Amino acid sequence: MGLHEKLNNSAEEGIGSAKEGAGKLLGDSELENEGRADQVSAKAKQAGEKIKDAAHKVSEDIKDAADKLKDGFTK
Repeated sequence: MGLHEKLNNSAEEGIGSAKEGAGKLLGDSELENEGRADQVSAKAKQAGEKIKDAAHKVSEDIKDAADKLKDGFTK
């Protein structure tokens, strides 16, 4: 996950938490729910970024294995 995405997702989650807290404090259920939704959205984005990172790692591992196999046949 890129640093930019991590920072954006963390900021979104923090803002959502603040909205939820403000909503509770003010008795504003709409703001509270909006804050929860922001947090869920940020966590989903973080999960998506982790999946992309894992897929990238798997593709690198497969490429490395293919290169080793190719080297074994060309020696």
